[in-house]
This record gives sequence, C-alpha cells and structure tokens, in this order.
Amino acid sequence: MADKVLVTYGTTNGSTAEIAEAVAAVLRKDGLSAEARPAPDVASVASYDAVVVGGGLYAGRWHKDARRFVRRHGRTLAGRPVWLFSSGPLDPSASERDIPPVRGVRRAMTRLDARGHITFGGRLEEGAKGRVAGMILRSGKGGDFRDFTAIETWAAGIGHELTRS
Repeated sequence: MADKVLVTYGTTNGSTAEIAEAVAAVLRKDGLSAEARPAPDVASVASYDAVVVGGGLYAGRWHKDARRFVRRHGRTLAGRPVWLFSSGPLDPSASERDIPPVRGVRRAMTRLDARGHITFGGRLEEGAKGRVAGMILRSGKGGDFRDFTAIETWAAGIGHELTRS
C-alpha cells in the first residue's frame, strides 16, 4: 500500500496550485499522507510512494515547471504509481467532455507509465500575470471554470486505488 503521496504542480497564477491542494486534501481524508508542493521546490521524490503531477496549460503546452519536474525525476517516477492532470480551458468544455492530454503530456504518460490523466477547467481572473493573460481578460474570456466536485471525485479514485493495493 502507498502511504506517502506527493501532489506537485506547475502554476503561474495559482489556479493549478489550488487544484493540487484539493487533490491532496482528498487523499488525506482517505488516510494517506499527502502534501502539495510547487514542482520547483521538490528536490527528490525518493521518499514518496506515489506522485500526482499537475500543470496549467498555456498555448497548448504544459506549464514549464511540470515539464521540468517530469524530466528531472523521470527515472524515479517510473518506478512508482503516477497520475497527471492539466488545468486550463477557460470555458466549460472540461466539464462537458474528456479532453485528451496535449502532446507533451501524452509523451510523459508513456515514459512514466502513468496510471491516468485528466484535464480540468482553469481559472483566469483580474490581476493575472502575463501579457497573454491580460489580452484574454480584455477580450472577456476570463473566469473560473474549475469543477471541484470533479476534482475531488478524481482524487478519491486515486485514493481508492492506492489504499486497496
């Protein structure tokens, strides 16, 4: 049985961090020791029994911190249960249908033999960093499209898989 789970993430404006925190909270409710940490802050994954990696989507690519994390820790990750998530669509599409992973995430899934991937809606609100974010907000396409019920349901599935093995 896996006891210690890392939920790590790459985020620019905090939306993906909040999803990671929600995932870790559900795993703790399931009796696991789970912590959410920014990907750049993780020096080693050796002490974790399982890992969840999340990244915001920007222009069809996973957040650079999530990509770097998977590259840097790939060998160690390949030996343990791994799940991936993406966040980003600024519309209800992620709640309406299964959105396949972007190409880079698909490659990471294959390399790591990941047990699963899901795309959640994103959030972009006033004050967000970045020129592109400002343009999106000015066009009226911002908002919060995260579905925390879906996030918690997905995390509970991971918890179930880890506690029954």
